[in-house]
Amino acid sequence: MNTKLIEIAARIKSLREILEISEEEVCQKTDISLEDYRAIEAGQKDFSATFIIKLAEIFNVDTTDLLTGKSPTLSTFALSRHGEGLSMLRRKGFEYKNLAYNFKNKITEPFYVTAPFITEEQAKPIVLSTHEGQEFDYILSGSLKVQINEQIEILNVGDSIYYDSSNAHGMIAVGGKPCDFLAIVIKKH
Repeated sequence: MNTKLIEIAARIKSLREILEISEEEVCQKTDISLEDYRAIEAGQKDFSATFIIKLAEIFNVDTTDLLTGKSPTLSTFALSRHGEGLSMLRRKGFEYKNLAYNFKNKITEPFYVTAPFITEEQAKPIVLSTHEGQEFDYILSGSLKVQINEQIEILNVGDSIYYDSSNAHGMIAVGGKPCDFLAIVIKKH
C-alpha cells in the first residue's frame, strides 16, 4: 500500500474528527459515497484533486496541509522551477503538480497537469466532476477533449478555456499522445 496515501488518509481522518464533522457531511459536500470516503480514510482508495480541494475548503485548511502535513509559509512569492511542484498522481494517471503549494492564503490553486492518452477512454463518456469557483485551462502540448455539461470542445496547443467549475466538467487527452496543460483553479470567496 502507498505510504504517502496512508499518511494523507490519516491526516484527513484526524482533521475530520478534531473538527467534529461527520463522514456523512463530508460525503454530501464532496459528492462521493460513504463507502468510497471510508476507503479513502483507510488509505485504501486514491482521491481526485477536486476531492482534496473540496475537503480543504470544508476543513478550512490549505490543500498543502492535507497533502504534506505542513502549512505553507511563503507570503511574498513562491517560485517553482521547471519540473518542480508538489506532485499528486490522481485519476487514472493524471499527474498534477501544484506550482504554489508553499504560498499561504492562496486565492487560486495553479497546477501543471499531464493527462495521459488512454485508448479505452476514447469511446467512453468523460468522467465529470464539479467544485465551487472557476477554472482556467491553457494547453501547453498535445490535445485535450473538454466537456462542460453537454458541450464538448477539443483544445490544442495555445488554446484555453475558462469556466464556472460548479458545472459538470471533465477532460481526456486525445490525438494519441499525452496532453500537458496549466490549470488554474480559482476558489470561491
